[in-house]
Amino acid sequence: MTRIVRDIVIIDEDKCDGCGACVPACAEGALQVIDGKARLVSELYCDGLGACLGECPRGAIRVEKREAREFDEEAARKHVERSAGPKECPVVDMNRSRPAAATAEVARPAGGAGARGEGRKGLPNWPIQLGLVSPSASFLKGADLLLAADCTGYSYDGFRDLTVGRVVLVACPKLDDTHGHLSKLIAILSQSTVKSITVLRMEVPCCSGLVRLASEAVRQSGRDIPIDVLVVGIDGQLMDA
Repeated sequence: MTRIVRDIVIIDEDKCDGCGACVPACAEGALQVIDGKARLVSELYCDGLGACLGECPRGAIRVEKREAREFDEEAARKHVERSAGPKECPVVDMNRSRPAAATAEVARPAGGAGARGEGRKGLPNWPIQLGLVSPSASFLKGADLLLAADCTGYSYDGFRDLTVGRVVLVACPKLDDTHGHLSKLIAILSQSTVKSITVLRMEVPCCSGLVRLASEAVRQSGRDIPIDVLVVGIDGQLMDA
């Protein structure tokens, strides 16, 4: 197996108390609590993005650049499926499950003709799934992005209000292809003139990966784009970020 120098997580066992808060934050299932300590179960499953870092209350996890085996996205996906058990919320590749016509860019009015009802707000763009959006889509030009976790649209009553004046992109940092989403978001930021990003996430630990995704995409795009974070509590109310 090829070994390369890349970013990968490392755990300080002296600081780790085995609370397990980092485990659900890793969409690839690279972390497990074993013998009372969080451990990296395989270098193959760690993409090095560090979605788990902000969830450790003791600061026991960091990302370092060192020699390691290459991240294997397919192996990580199969590992997550095995860990989830039979028929439990499978990971869906939207690019393969949706027909090609679904990727077409369709402009939607903010109101009036084409809105779902008089006085209601329509989506400003289609598609809204991050994995389906073309980086060259015209609606991305000069856009303010709302990068929303899938669950927020169902959990927060004011979701539609947040879409006003923003281009909507939705993704799940837990179940989706995080590595693919990062590549897509980097391409969007590099090829468009996006002005700002508002991340709308749930308060649950795994949703913090969406903030990490946006931050890493901005860093790798080389652009100076402000990021705002809004957090929806499990009670359906906005919290302080």
